[in-house]
Amino acid sequence: MTEYILQVKDLHTSFFTDAGEVQAVNGVSFNLEAGKILGIVGESGSGKSVTSYSVMRILADTGRITKGEIYFKNEDITKYSEKQMHKFRGKHCSMIFQDPMTSLNPVYTVGNQLMEAILLHTDKSRKQAKERAIEMLELVGVNEPQKRYNQYPYELSGGMRQRVMIAMALACEPDILIADEPTTALDVTIQAQILELMQDLQKRLGMAIILVTHDLGVIAEMCDEIIVMYGGRVCEQGTADDIFYNPCHEYTKGLLRSIPDISGSKKRLTPISGTPINLLNLPKGCAFCARCEKAMKVCLSYQPEELEITPGHYASCWLNVKERMEPGKEEARHEF
Repeated sequence: MTEYILQVKDLHTSFFTDAGEVQAVNGVSFNLEAGKILGIVGESGSGKSVTSYSVMRILADTGRITKGEIYFKNEDITKYSEKQMHKFRGKHCSMIFQDPMTSLNPVYTVGNQLMEAILLHTDKSRKQAKERAIEMLELVGVNEPQKRYNQYPYELSGGMRQRVMIAMALACEPDILIADEPTTALDVTIQAQILELMQDLQKRLGMAIILVTHDLGVIAEMCDEIIVMYGGRVCEQGTADDIFYNPCHEYTKGLLRSIPDISGSKKRLTPISGTPINLLNLPKGCAFCARCEKAMKVCLSYQPEELEITPGHYASCWLNVKERMEPGKEEARHEF
């Protein structure tokens, strides 16, 4: 039987603003195995980052988990006190944030910030924490770690700062690393180096990774399992092969059609028409309905059922339901 280090069940997260309730995450469920890499992909505003922030319970003041459970090693962390969450963050689950340029404090040295994380979550002395900080800088490929330890963030390049962020996240050897768009602000060459570093460290340390990104190329290269999100919901989930070679949701297919083809063919890119939905006013039916070329009447009124296409491959699309119905029996469920 498969053991999961993290299980998210029917997670709902909302932000309560002056304009109303923004339903950023609506019933998200997934499992993460120890030592595996799970990718969460989707457009901006699809709920990817909010899902990861919900796991860490670091939502903005207006944000709140309104429903659902998050199990870490069979313990529901939504019931943890802030003191318990303080221990959970860093020691068991760490996060690399989106922008390395702003994630580090500019008035403290790199070494000071690394030491703070180590002293906060371990029982090491200051001398041991300093040795560990320098060791971590060396582990993530920072050249001249002794020198970098005493430098300020502004003295480092973007790639170096992101390596420092990774070193800080891994300093306490967490069970889970959440990487939220870890290469967005970096140039292509540095992106490749950072991703290769993450893969190498994951294999070496045996940790699980949740990789949040909008880049399907990164997802294809890195991930064992993939979740495709739209409008705060999971559209499709499965292995990388399932998603890239047998997509079963129209949104997933749209994302794949929008990837540039480098094979030399003259096939034009096909963007997804329309704009993302307003999370203040979610539709009754499928969130993607207004942008879907194959939308049916049922899509307007009912949320699609999640079907298992092949073992471990799930998609929530009425087209899959329709295909599985016996000829002439469509009316048995809803009007298509």
